[in-house]
Amino acid sequence: MKKLLITAWSLIMLQFTAINALAQVSEPEMGDTTQATLVRYGQALELLNRIKVSGYVQAQFQYADSAGQPSFNGGNFPAGTDKRFAIRRGRVKFQYDSQPGEKGWSTSQYVLQLDVTEKGLAIKDAYLKMTDPWTGWLSLTAGMQNRPVGYEISYSSNLRESPERGRMSQIIFPGERDLGFMLTVQAPKTSKWNFIKLDAGIFNGTGARAPGLDASDYDKFKDVIGRLSISKSTPSEKIKYGVGVSGYFGGFRVDSVTVYTYGIDSGNVKGFIKESKAVDNYNNGAVGSRDMTKRNYIGVDAQFAIDWFPGITTLRAEYIQGEQPAFSSSSSSPAAISTADVYRRNFNGAYFYFLQNIGQSPLQAIVKYDWYDPNTDVEKDEIGKKVTSNAKATNATDVKYSTLGLGLSYRWDANVKVTAYYDVVTNEESANLKGFDKDLKDNVFTLRLQVRF
Repeated sequence: MKKLLITAWSLIMLQFTAINALAQVSEPEMGDTTQATLVRYGQALELLNRIKVSGYVQAQFQYADSAGQPSFNGGNFPAGTDKRFAIRRGRVKFQYDSQPGEKGWSTSQYVLQLDVTEKGLAIKDAYLKMTDPWTGWLSLTAGMQNRPVGYEISYSSNLRESPERGRMSQIIFPGERDLGFMLTVQAPKTSKWNFIKLDAGIFNGTGARAPGLDASDYDKFKDVIGRLSISKSTPSEKIKYGVGVSGYFGGFRVDSVTVYTYGIDSGNVKGFIKESKAVDNYNNGAVGSRDMTKRNYIGVDAQFAIDWFPGITTLRAEYIQGEQPAFSSSSSSPAAISTADVYRRNFNGAYFYFLQNIGQSPLQAIVKYDWYDPNTDVEKDEIGKKVTSNAKATNATDVKYSTLGLGLSYRWDANVKVTAYYDVVTNEESANLKGFDKDLKDNVFTLRLQVRF
């Protein structure tokens, strides 16, 4: 933490040094020529332009249906609490770009982003990006960064219209970020091929999550993540559109625990059974070997926007499916060595946005629908059924959730936005699962004020 604060302070002081230098050249020293003064002025201005400080604060009030309810809208409510004020995000971002080379682009970039809320200080981004000086097509990003999968993960929270990412994104990609190296292949902006982009990287696979957004690794296995996308617009830029395909291929270490997967018991009831070959053995059963359980996803996404007489209309959609190894009590991606038995589930999830600017007014209507089905092999009354002794029963972790979000945002000015948003959360019902024989009372209203600079 101390080193983090020192780094941030150093970047701030560097910018103030540049500003001070810029101010001093307005009064030439004795004997200075006009040309020398202009040179120093240009140097100070050039340095200042390469350092950027930006950020945003999201202050909000929330009202929940039930006191102490679990929530994916800013985290679970504390016991006995159904109303709360919070600083959801307090971001400050420092970015330094090297002097553009002969071809016109910067060949290196350093980014540090911090998050300051009532819960403390955490690092969000800390990475170095290097771009080849010859063609500008290849970039390498190393450090803590967004995982290159899908559209919603890397879409900034200060631009996103809904208060939070979808339930699926939060569960399978907790913290959004991870530690690793990413290669980007994209032509410079001046090229006609700039609309195509490929991101591919190798990451720890743990993700960066609270407390402290730690992304330290705990095994030798690494995850490979990639996304191929195109983004284009018409010559008038009245219509913009894009599509992308993503893949996630990895897993985590399994030691002495048992691995279960979907199966049917001797009584023909759906549940989990012990795998005959629980893991993929990388060392052929050698003494002291470590085994891996697979974690693979594929996804597609699409975006469309048109600027016409009713105002800008935007449509977005994303779908992901795959195999998720986690636990009996949670389908969230593990962040530490597994000490509990592992449960492998087939899952899918998606989200859909409809956004409508109200003419040229500062108002925007927001409609979002998302779902997350952590176990696509069971549904409704199949969940929670008793199984024979050779199997494990499904439980609340296997319940599908869908969320309908309705909101209205108001652009107070160029920097401030006010959003009122209501999440209607619906869960799959099962007569065999205690507490889930009807829809839970877990809707949430959010009133958020955001300022950015």
